Amino acid sequence: MDAPLFAGWLLALVLMLAGLAGNLLPLLPAAPLLMGGFILGAWLDDFQKVGWAWLAVLLVLCIVMAVIDFLAGAWGAKKLGASRQAVIGATLGAVLGIFAGLPGLILGPFIGAAVGEFIARGDTLRAGQVGLATWLGLMVGTVAKLALSLMMIGLFAFAYFVV
Repeated sequence: MDAPLFAGWLLALVLMLAGLAGNLLPLLPAAPLLMGGFILGAWLDDFQKVGWAWLAVLLVLCIVMAVIDFLAGAWGAKKLGASRQAVIGATLGAVLGIFAGLPGLILGPFIGAAVGEFIARGDTLRAGQVGLATWLGLMVGTVAKLALSLMMIGLFAFAYFVV
């Protein structure tokens, strides 16, 4: 394998791994990074092993993943009728949680939603309920996105190495 082809595959792999990490890190767009890695990998082989049909399937799954990403946290919050401030707080908590490592990633959305709901309504119990519902929605969404990401990587590998 010549150097440019090796570098291309290395970049495709880095994009796929960054997409996988994007399921846990809110600032990394998981679906576009994964799709970029898939398209680059297919292009490096002139679309011989992973053709347009496979890429179309992967694109549909990326769209599903992006929709899940958009709706997951809001679903949990809206299920309990959370305020706009709670949704904004959950988003800010997720982003700021990155800087606190794994505990921040896990607790940031909960704390942000709870604080936002408390600011909006001043009810501590309600704030805790909304924080928990938002956190559960985000966790379910994260698991679903992670499962979809692994399935997409598996489909790409299957198309490339088996079919």
